[in-house]
Amino acid sequence: MRMRIHPVAAMSLIAASLAAPLAQAQDSLESFSQIPTPLKGSKLTSFNPIVTGEAMPENLRDVTCEALLTKDGQPMEHGLTWRVFSPIPGADGKLPLLATSEGGTAAFQLVPGEYFVNVAFGRAGATKKLVVPDEGAVDKQTMVLDAGGIMLNAVSGPDVRIPPKELSFAVYAAEVREDGERNLVMDDVKPNTVVRLNAGTYHVVSDYGTVNAVIRADIQVEAGKLTRATIQHRAAKLTLKLVSEPGGEAIADTAWSILTSSGDTVSESVGAFPTLVLAEGSYIAVARNKNKIYQRDFQVQAGMNTDIEVLLDEKANDQKAAAEDVVD
Repeated sequence: MRMRIHPVAAMSLIAASLAAPLAQAQDSLESFSQIPTPLKGSKLTSFNPIVTGEAMPENLRDVTCEALLTKDGQPMEHGLTWRVFSPIPGADGKLPLLATSEGGTAAFQLVPGEYFVNVAFGRAGATKKLVVPDEGAVDKQTMVLDAGGIMLNAVSGPDVRIPPKELSFAVYAAEVREDGERNLVMDDVKPNTVVRLNAGTYHVVSDYGTVNAVIRADIQVEAGKLTRATIQHRAAKLTLKLVSEPGGEAIADTAWSILTSSGDTVSESVGAFPTLVLAEGSYIAVARNKNKIYQRDFQVQAGMNTDIEVLLDEKANDQKAAAEDVVD
């Protein structure tokens, strides 16, 4: 399905998927890693001699490793995690970790032999085979991450801000497996958090609240760029109240059920005025209090946060719903 882009101001764009459009804003950064990452110098944190050679001072070779975001980029100064592995699996079937370093460009001293070098930048990474010769200089190991990042946010309706604590995002691989599922890349991503990823297309799922306000979008990550995307939820926040008269005080000890127009239950709760987020559509609010049941039909409009009052007088509920339908 082709997604339609809407014009917006500044560097923020509104995005949504499926029922609504998706758009992206991209910032080209001279050093993408230096904006959101705490400064750390290169530091050797651990080392174990490889089994293929004896780690004597006279046969240790200096190996320098650097990473670039893009082929034509500058060496990254920090935000990297380097790991050096033996190519010979251990008893557990895993490659033994020999050395690590955090920061930017890393310097290792290794005995001649073969290694695997991995560099990670958030969820982005690259691995290459390294051969340390017995004699002669060791070439600088330059690894291209081909990585960028995304920063996610969301609004309700055209422009209603959603509190960050009520939003969460999950990032999945774009490819769908044979079982119809996608590989999870990162879960429980908070709004305005920079997620570093290898360049490519990712499937983002945004949850607003805990009921049924879910939007999906495919977002393209470009190497060396930070992509800002704002997803547009077609939902609203509602507060339920059982009252004896319009605008009256909410009656305590009320059990609530929210049904779709087809009769499926989407939410259940107990309280005088529970709050929940619902996707745009038609619903039925059912209130149970002192062995009596009251109900009311209502509509949810995107971005229209409001109270839903159920009256003890059932006829009044019908009249109120009919009046609101006329206004809508």
